[in-house]
Amino acid sequence: MNKFLKTAGMIFLFALLVSMLILGRGYMNTSSKTKIRNYNSRINPTIMLPGSEATRERFNGTIDSLNKMGKKHSVLKLTVHKNDNITYSGQIAANDVNPYIVIGFEDNSDSYANIKRQAKWLDHALAELQKKYHFRDFNAIGHSNGGLDWTVYLEQYYSDEDFNMQTLMTIGTPYNFEVVNSSNRTQMLQDLIKEQDNLPDDLTVYNVAGTNNYDGDYIVPVTSVETGKYIFQKTVDQYTQVTVTGSEAEHSDLPENKEVLDLISENILHNKSKKLKPQN
Repeated sequence: MNKFLKTAGMIFLFALLVSMLILGRGYMNTSSKTKIRNYNSRINPTIMLPGSEATRERFNGTIDSLNKMGKKHSVLKLTVHKNDNITYSGQIAANDVNPYIVIGFEDNSDSYANIKRQAKWLDHALAELQKKYHFRDFNAIGHSNGGLDWTVYLEQYYSDEDFNMQTLMTIGTPYNFEVVNSSNRTQMLQDLIKEQDNLPDDLTVYNVAGTNNYDGDYIVPVTSVETGKYIFQKTVDQYTQVTVTGSEAEHSDLPENKEVLDLISENILHNKSKKLKPQN
């Protein structure tokens, strides 16, 4: 009887091992096929994040202007809710390989703690978008705290096995919050500098500041935007700091500022051959 039980047990273990190998191979094949499909995808969206207190409608004027400046592209808008549910508006048109995607958050309050939560929600949203549209390459734009969301996401969640962010443009992003003296580094800035080695080394970054009073855009100090250099410069492949001036350089106006629109058109959408020369 003991011999029978021992034999039966060995047969069971063998069958279990074979089943695990078959299931594991099936999973590997499915995973490999998914990655190959993502690599071969022609879709290369420009994904935009608004700042605090703003919604997925924040870039309506920006996109309307860009569509008039070059080829018109479709728009998909998302809101990520606090329970991880995602609601959609609009759609990506058939054969549109360079659509716009705008991701907003139900909780769009202004704090470092919420920026970290938004980065996690962003990771969730990108994973869901990839399941639906099977893209790997994309460009990113973040206005104000939206640029912080992208930066935390890149340092904490981004994997170059899943995605290839080609260009990041942050607009009026307060890397040191409202602190004017760049020597007084906030906890957030210290954390972003500490984790900078996690940034993709093949990334191109444009850091855009606005000023109409020599100090800033009435909300974010220029010096706070410029501290982005301590995070990106000499870490990513190319880093360029740009400052726009004039009456339309106030913080809320920056996404529709003519100079900023030209920067997006030329350096992200590649509507013209002329590009800014990077600083490193």
